[in-house]
Amino acid sequence: MVTPPSPRQSAAGAGAAAGAQRVLLALVVLYGFMSFLVYRVIHMRHVAPLDRDASPDEFSEGRVLQHLRCLVVDIPGRQEGRPGLETAAQYIKGQLEGLAAHAGPEYRVDVEETIVSGSFSMMFLRHRVTLGYRNHKNIVMRISSNVSEEDEPSLLVNGHFDSPLGSPGAADCGSCVASMLELSRLILESGWVPPRPVIFLFNGAEELFLLGSHGFMKTHKWSSTVGAFINIEASGSGGADLVCQSGPGSWPSRIYAQTAKYPMANSVAQDMFGIIPGDTDYRVFAEDVAKIPGLDIIFVLGGYFYHTSYDTLENLLPGSIQARGENLFNLVKAFTNSPMLLKESERSNKAVNEGIDDLRAIFFDYLTWFMIFYPRDVSLIIHSLPVAIFLLTPLFLSFPNITMISLFRTVLDLARGMLLHAFGVILAIVVPAMTAGLRLLFTKNAMNWFAHPCLAFFMFVPASLVGLLLPRIIWGLSEQSHFWGAFGLYSLVTLAYMLAGLSGGFLTFFISMSLLLGRFISSISRKQLGQQSPKSLFGYVIPMIPCLLYCLYYGGFLIQFLIEKMGMMGSLPKPYGHFVPDIIVGAMVGLVVGWCFGPLAPIVSCWLAKTSILHGFLQITVVAMAVSSQVFPYSTGAPKRVVLQHTFVTDASNIVESNYGFSVVDANSLEFVFNNAPEAAKWLKDNSELSLKEKYRSDRSTWVALYPVPFLFSGSLKFPAQTEEIRKHHQHFPQLVVQKTSSNNWNRRVHLQLSLGSLSEVWSTSLNITGPLSNWSFADSTLPAPQTVSGGPPSYICRLTGQSNENWSFWLEANSSEPLRVDVAVLDQFLVDSAKELKSLFPSWADMTVFTTFFSTYHL
Repeated sequence: MVTPPSPRQSAAGAGAAAGAQRVLLALVVLYGFMSFLVYRVIHMRHVAPLDRDASPDEFSEGRVLQHLRCLVVDIPGRQEGRPGLETAAQYIKGQLEGLAAHAGPEYRVDVEETIVSGSFSMMFLRHRVTLGYRNHKNIVMRISSNVSEEDEPSLLVNGHFDSPLGSPGAADCGSCVASMLELSRLILESGWVPPRPVIFLFNGAEELFLLGSHGFMKTHKWSSTVGAFINIEASGSGGADLVCQSGPGSWPSRIYAQTAKYPMANSVAQDMFGIIPGDTDYRVFAEDVAKIPGLDIIFVLGGYFYHTSYDTLENLLPGSIQARGENLFNLVKAFTNSPMLLKESERSNKAVNEGIDDLRAIFFDYLTWFMIFYPRDVSLIIHSLPVAIFLLTPLFLSFPNITMISLFRTVLDLARGMLLHAFGVILAIVVPAMTAGLRLLFTKNAMNWFAHPCLAFFMFVPASLVGLLLPRIIWGLSEQSHFWGAFGLYSLVTLAYMLAGLSGGFLTFFISMSLLLGRFISSISRKQLGQQSPKSLFGYVIPMIPCLLYCLYYGGFLIQFLIEKMGMMGSLPKPYGHFVPDIIVGAMVGLVVGWCFGPLAPIVSCWLAKTSILHGFLQITVVAMAVSSQVFPYSTGAPKRVVLQHTFVTDASNIVESNYGFSVVDANSLEFVFNNAPEAAKWLKDNSELSLKEKYRSDRSTWVALYPVPFLFSGSLKFPAQTEEIRKHHQHFPQLVVQKTSSNNWNRRVHLQLSLGSLSEVWSTSLNITGPLSNWSFADSTLPAPQTVSGGPPSYICRLTGQSNENWSFWLEANSSEPLRVDVAVLDQFLVDSAKELKSLFPSWADMTVFTTFFSTYHL
């Protein structure tokens, strides 16, 4: 017989339900307000850009945009091999010479145009590539006092003015060089005379694997005087200017922490930097060629437009350049006044004599308002503090009746609390990841959240909260045990970060100490308001707000950055590659929910760990999944990257074959592209239905012109194309000719000459050499480790860049009579009319990077 609830029990249940709803509503309002604040901060809405009529002694975004309009709109195409690159160099040089001509007598200003050439090997995208370059142009300006010595330690500010293939390069990196022009003007017109020289390097070959900076460091007379550097870059269209790398040593980040007006820096960024495909000139200055201390400062939001045709003036985020400029001016002043600004020989002596610590520090900004910075040796002490408190907790909780039995029971309760919270955090990650995978079983398109990040939050945040709160329903535990277990978990994670030498422990340390503060204030408020009053809950939540706000800022920025970068992280083979981006984003949202809501879970679980509330969260998740499945993944504000290579296979002066090659760099395959671009699909098959049969598949060896970028490709296709159209434009094609062959003991040396024919817009030439190669004339006659392309034999890859009207001369050495095979792939930016027509048939949400490749094979 079932006994109906008494009126008192019904009233208590109704009161508890009403209390839970009030708590949930209050938390939604709180997190909504904090999220709004974080959004404005991340997108620099709190920075007011100055127009071009601003005072001459202030940095002006308006004046930067004037330069940028000339570089992006008035000068078409700043890519290597196109005339716009030289026009941009002359514009920059002209602006600098004008500033030098009007500089006061207290300044000494030198402007130089330098040509750099060289050869070296490097790792890029985890693959070895050798680079040979010639006749790349840098523009260099040196500002110093009129009493400065030529060999005085100097600060280098570096940015590049060349653009990636197919992109106007407004942010990457027209915004950098335009900001440098305004910064150099500001120095000369503000009346401030730098106590140490400031060198501005406008380098013209960064997109070709950091060649401009390498040439400066290897050949320029001022390179030996550089005591510190600031590299400015763009991996997006704006937002906060993040310090992604800092070092060697900790003093560059310390100066940034002390002087940046709008700081955005996080020591975790350097731990994670290698995950993202790409690199910057930082590695040349600080790692590969020299060990100069410096900062790598990068626009990282707006990554939708990075290396696309949508990297335009209109898509720059207002206020971003203003914040960057004001930060840079403060940094230039601080670096040139620092006693740590030393030449290489002086740095070595100081490090030996004074034992300078070369370890990176722990630092992070708080909503770009201020920075927290402390050395790593200090972190060893303070990051151990939460663990020490946790180890003493059983004594505190058992006091004054401390016995072995009471201690054992307390430790057991804390272990249960730690397991419960750990299980909840794990479920908070696993449940949204499973939700993401489940959705893809019922829909064709991956990444539906790509153009609409809010969909990711609506799908995955409620699912994550279900995972976080579910263990409290299943596994009943006291609030005290849950709280101290959660505190112990965050303390141990902090310790683990510290022991691993990573920098992320500051976040869990912040959470741990905030938990203690919230517990202390809550204990006081509960004496006044009662143990289970919703009002008493705010005694715990309010002291936690600074920590929760930072977690939202840190996590929100990370999720936005991750979603934007998913469009270029590479495609993986079917069937499982289709699921990877959605699962990663779902898991990352769950992890961030664990940061942002996990600290409240021990206290609010008594209100929210109800089956009715979890059912509500699940319903929101299901609705969001259904809505997102109907939303198209891409738009002009979040385009899909599609690569189109028009290949001509040549043999001397003959065209053997021609084809159109397609590839993508995210989870939605070419089948998705052609299903949603029917006009292009029909054009490829002469108005018949396009068939994606196995015979149209192509492997990475056909994309060697872009090496090593094709390692991000999978599921590439190629279709036949006309062969004779190109003859209207080029009479001579690239050709490799044997000049002479010489033998020495068992070695055979072949001297070669490579002509690029009548091609005039050459981006680069790739040589793929297989066979018994024992040496070559590149990279100081040093042969790197071989690579493997598409399961083929060991290959040695060399990329050549520079003026195409001159022949390349080099030699290859073999240690047997077996022939060497040399594949030559020349990437040219000229397009025939049919390729232009095909490009125009794709919809605007598809950003097309289109180029022509001339491919030929030689056996030597």
